[in-house]
Amino acid sequence: MFRQPERLRCEYDAVIIGAGGHGLAAAYYLARDYGMTRVAVLDRGWLGGGNTGRNTAIVRANYLTPEGVRFYQESLRLFRELSEELEYNLFYTERGHLTLAHTESTLRTMRWRAEVNKHLGVESEVVRPDELARICPWLDLQCGGHVPVVGALYHPPGAIVRHDAVAWAYARGADQLGVEIHQRTPVTGIRVREGRVEGVETARGFVRAQRVLAAVAGYTPRIMQMVGLRTPIVIQPLQACVTEPLKPWLDQIVVSANLHLYVSQSTRGELVMGAALDPYVLHSERSTLDFVESLADHLLDLFPFLGGVKVTRQWAGMSDMTPDFSPIMGKTPIEGFYLDTGWGTWGFKATPVCGTTLAYTLAHDRPHPLIEPFGLARFEQYALVGEKGAASVGH
Repeated sequence: MFRQPERLRCEYDAVIIGAGGHGLAAAYYLARDYGMTRVAVLDRGWLGGGNTGRNTAIVRANYLTPEGVRFYQESLRLFRELSEELEYNLFYTERGHLTLAHTESTLRTMRWRAEVNKHLGVESEVVRPDELARICPWLDLQCGGHVPVVGALYHPPGAIVRHDAVAWAYARGADQLGVEIHQRTPVTGIRVREGRVEGVETARGFVRAQRVLAAVAGYTPRIMQMVGLRTPIVIQPLQACVTEPLKPWLDQIVVSANLHLYVSQSTRGELVMGAALDPYVLHSERSTLDFVESLADHLLDLFPFLGGVKVTRQWAGMSDMTPDFSPIMGKTPIEGFYLDTGWGTWGFKATPVCGTTLAYTLAHDRPHPLIEPFGLARFEQYALVGEKGAASVGH
């Protein structure tokens, strides 16, 4: 798929810390769009071994704020063309995304989101229970008699895509353009002189670079300590699981805003399921029995016939959460040091648009217009982008 260079050069035009989807996409677009091929992508582990390989591969654009909707709308557009662009089958399939409402107050938020979406050209509408039953006839709309479904936000372009295929395709594309990908190469420090980055210290020696991008999700606080900066990020675990393969039956992606769970069916037939963040701050990728018990309980309210289906695997990732549930992207007070963080539970769906906008930002040393609202300085300026209404379930 790509070369594995034995030696690090002494100097690169840019170093990207993190060989996940975002870091690899940024490297690819730096080389493709700006001819910047002397780029090194460094990772302490293996390619796609962080949150890129631990997410549940849902793509959507039905966010709440205009800033978020525009950003993810562009990502959705890029995803649709990505298999052809990278010449690799990413198993991108549009399913339709249903966010269920079990209370009238939740339904009011759905109407708000639908109006914002439609105003910005994103296909999205509120549907009542009778229409919902037609779209997804397998749902128990009475939800076991506990919290009946009163409506849903329906987003037809909602899709799933094979997450590891995205990472490997971007890696291959970047490699073919001359980018170097160095796995098992932890960054141990970042050298800064007079407010400007000079390069990175690694377990394999010092590498000089005038541009350094940190795209490391749950490891962001550690990287920020290396340059003496603080962020308002906290790390919380996010868990998911899959069942044994079943014959195809669930066409849609179903999310419950009140039960805090979601489920879709993969192209291999597994049910891919997850819930909200674990309710504690913890730097860990350990999964728990409490998570899968609670998830199964709520899932059976929606699909009671799944009682005999076996869960075969569960896992956890580390979510880098911001106070306003929006990412932090772009320049920092350290010249030449750029951030791609704060993705919480919604980072994978932004992979291609992060790549294009961060490549632009590194090449021009100014934020791409789409990411201007997501700068680190917004927390000092109280210019928050409140996305919790569309991201608190996370999927």
